[in-house]
Amino acid sequence: MPHCIVEHSASLDAEPLLKVVFSGALNSALFAKDGADIKVRAITYQHYLSEASTSNFVHVVLKILSGRTLEQKQLLSKAVLDQLLTLDFKKCSMTVEIVDIDRASYAKFVG
Repeated sequence: MPHCIVEHSASLDAEPLLKVVFSGALNSALFAKDGADIKVRAITYQHYLSEASTSNFVHVVLKILSGRTLEQKQLLSKAVLDQLLTLDFKKCSMTVEIVDIDRASYAKFVG
């Protein structure tokens, strides 16, 4: 855990986005020290509408098992956003969202 889903405009390269989101999650110190439990994937959008002042966007959804405090969630959100800002994209909206996964209904299989 977590599942990090990076949604972004097609004109942005996914590779650096994946790397900085992974780093941000790792830097939060909320997950395994080696990052083995951090999963990051990207969804590229060719078509979208956004604010007139921005031409690109990055929205990161971090799905984590329920039970974290508000402070931990804020720390995670800030850690990821801080890493995104190192990319110094121009005219780009960047947002981070933390979503709880209900522990009681979560199922997992690794084959």
